[in-house]
Amino acid sequence: MKAIRLRAAAWACLLLLFVECPALASEPVFGVGADASASEDRIALAIATMSGAVLAAHGRAEVELSDAGLAQLQLAAGRQAEAARTVEDVMRRFEAEDEPGRAQRWVPYLLFARAAASGDDFDAAYGKAFRAYFEGIDDVDALRTQYWFVADADRALADLRDALGQHGNAGELSLSEATDLARRQAFVAAYRAAARLSPGLVGADEAARYLVDDQVLIRTPQGATLSAVVARSRKADVPLPAAMLFTIYTEPEGNRAAAIQAAARGYVGVVVDARGKRLSRDATMPYETEADDAAAAVDWIARQPWSDGRVGMYGGSYSGFAAWAAAKRMPAALKTIVPYVAAIPGLGLPMENNVFLSANYAWPFYVTGNRLLDDETYFDRARWERLPETWFASGRPYREIDQVDGTSNPWLQRWLSHPAYDAYWQAMVPYDEDFARIDIPVLTITGYYDDGQISALQYFKEHYRHRPDAEHYLLIGPYDHFGAQAPFKPPALRGYEIDPVAQFDTHEITFQWLDHVLRGASRPTLLRDRVNYQVMGANEWRHAPSLAAAAGSISDFHPGNAGSGTYRLLSREPRSEPAHLSQTVDFSDRSAQQGGYYPDPIIRDALQADTGFAFATEPFEQPVSITGPFSGELKVRANKRDFDFTVVLYELMADGSSMQLSYYVGRASYARDMTVRRLLAPGEWTVLPFDRTRMTSRKLAAGSRLVVVVNVLKDAIHQVNMGTGRDVSDESIADAGEPLTVDWHTDSVIRVPLRPEHP
Repeated sequence: MKAIRLRAAAWACLLLLFVECPALASEPVFGVGADASASEDRIALAIATMSGAVLAAHGRAEVELSDAGLAQLQLAAGRQAEAARTVEDVMRRFEAEDEPGRAQRWVPYLLFARAAASGDDFDAAYGKAFRAYFEGIDDVDALRTQYWFVADADRALADLRDALGQHGNAGELSLSEATDLARRQAFVAAYRAAARLSPGLVGADEAARYLVDDQVLIRTPQGATLSAVVARSRKADVPLPAAMLFTIYTEPEGNRAAAIQAAARGYVGVVVDARGKRLSRDATMPYETEADDAAAAVDWIARQPWSDGRVGMYGGSYSGFAAWAAAKRMPAALKTIVPYVAAIPGLGLPMENNVFLSANYAWPFYVTGNRLLDDETYFDRARWERLPETWFASGRPYREIDQVDGTSNPWLQRWLSHPAYDAYWQAMVPYDEDFARIDIPVLTITGYYDDGQISALQYFKEHYRHRPDAEHYLLIGPYDHFGAQAPFKPPALRGYEIDPVAQFDTHEITFQWLDHVLRGASRPTLLRDRVNYQVMGANEWRHAPSLAAAAGSISDFHPGNAGSGTYRLLSREPRSEPAHLSQTVDFSDRSAQQGGYYPDPIIRDALQADTGFAFATEPFEQPVSITGPFSGELKVRANKRDFDFTVVLYELMADGSSMQLSYYVGRASYARDMTVRRLLAPGEWTVLPFDRTRMTSRKLAAGSRLVVVVNVLKDAIHQVNMGTGRDVSDESIADAGEPLTVDWHTDSVIRVPLRPEHP
């Protein structure tokens, strides 16, 4: 009889979808009476009823809820007065735990609940609640809180429908499933209101706090005109230092927000558009005029009545490059720069170590197509994904890739005329002795998986090489080009889950640094020494006075031709009887590509080295760490006058999975000197040094091995170097001739910065 009653109870649960039902186990189950196809209002009503059932069970002490879960259920159930009180409790707890950012995320929910609970006209009540809250916080907290009012409610509703679809109109939802639906519904409701009402309210709040002039024109000594946005606090009654960002990415709303961010922190915020952008009527000239133009903008700022004569520059990618370009001229008012993931034109892009790559092919159209940004052209993903493969299959010279596309790319053609790192590129950023004159504090921020990390690291190394007493700090961790610039780092990067300690706010540390240099505040706590790096796998930051000190000892490894399981041996001892391995590559065969090095994904279930040669160390008997860039010298013999090659460094874990750590891609004829091409003598042995690789830091467990893969480069996203000795951009498949043969000698050496670790 008991079993019959239990089955009857379970059947009743399916019929009474809105009613809490007894569970066959100890935890109650709940029903929701709407499916994914229901209207938005019908879904909201069904989840409100379900949430009420969960709250009733909570009241009877049948289920336990966190404060956050309780607030979301109350919001979804329509119990807004209760929800407002619970949200206030949640926010107070986060503030007491010194996590104001987590508290600020709840403000859109708080204002929604207060407005809905007031009984007055919702829009008027929401505005009243918004103004009352923001009047009680300072400029910085207001700025941080505004961030949480922007979200895609339509996408959130689509995700809610997906969740409902997965439950299949179920009448037996677990507590976690029910609270998940309530959370999603509360988000949709709160952000529907935020999307509709907050833009005007935020604008009014900003107008009350700041003076913003977006019609500023700056005339340079060279006769060009730059436009700028200048933001100042209405409370400022004395001249202030300026925080300047120089950008070619002209997005009026985003640039205005960046200027206000600086003003909120007590600076004059200045965002300067590159020549030819927005209000400028000059021609846009990427990279070529920034040294003069950014320096001119610094000088202009110093002459303004609201300026105290001191300027700090900051920003990522192109803006980081522009900060270094200004430092080449060293205007007197420039007191510090904070470049992150900063590019070096001609070294990191559009070519890397003298090999042109197509990853940024569409970029000139994006930034020069109009006075703002040519989104329509740039985001034609199908076009740009199709082009490299079409060009590669055609066999045409790289110089004709724009003809394959059907639209001329004059900037690419201009850059292709400078295959060496010559005076054209050297004029754009500090070069050689220029670094000796840079006597201001610098903070460089980059990531192990930043595509342009070799540029950021080159600035750092060259500054110290030419000025040993430089005050230059490096902050680096497991981030890509965008993550290194972001306030919050994605918890997973291309399959690698970053350590929790790796999180930091790039914007926050930027202004902490500016406060340190320009206001005498303490140095940011994360910057304990000149080199500050996160050790992947160890969940800790470490600090050292130099790259050499961070690296510790350098271990020399020698490739051999003897097998070590799947791999040839990478030994600490050179072979007593030298040998070589031969590789043959047919450049006329466009059905196959090789030399892949890009770390996507970073973590793989197995290491695949289908072409080239893979060399592995013996398993480490105890944990070790690798910190810094790797380097080496490859002794090679080729039957042609040139070739492009890659060297990739992996960790091979005991379970067979792998993690890519660093890589090198370069051209043999420029291996010794990026500025001068030295062709190979066919049939003769030569040594190719390589050292412009990516820095990494990783703790390897006992049982792991290091793997180095060397390969000839032949793929669709780079020039194809046929080895004739002519300009590679002019070589076509007709120049392929006989296949390339490369002999890799075991007298080669791979240098890896290793140190023992405690288990």
